[in-house]
Amino acid sequence: MTWTLVFTDQYNRRAARFLKRHPHTREQYRKTLLLLQANPHHPSLRLHALGVKLAGLHSVSINLSYRITLELVIRGRRIVLINVGDHDAVY
Repeated sequence: MTWTLVFTDQYNRRAARFLKRHPHTREQYRKTLLLLQANPHHPSLRLHALGVKLAGLHSVSINLSYRITLELVIRGRRIVLINVGDHDAVY
């Protein structure tokens, strides 16, 4: 059973800016979203809960440099995408 990815307008703007600045990550970004939709707990995503400042959010890795922060709603099998960027930008 797949998960539903929720793309807000704010996230779409952030993702467009991110991909414009880092076009070399486009394919990795696409693969990350596909894997996230299929299985957010896949080991290569390195899903983890975030700390105090971003409590309630999780993060997955696009690669060693870039992350996507998200809200993982277990009940509805929904994943609300929040932000994308390097470590300093998303945390």
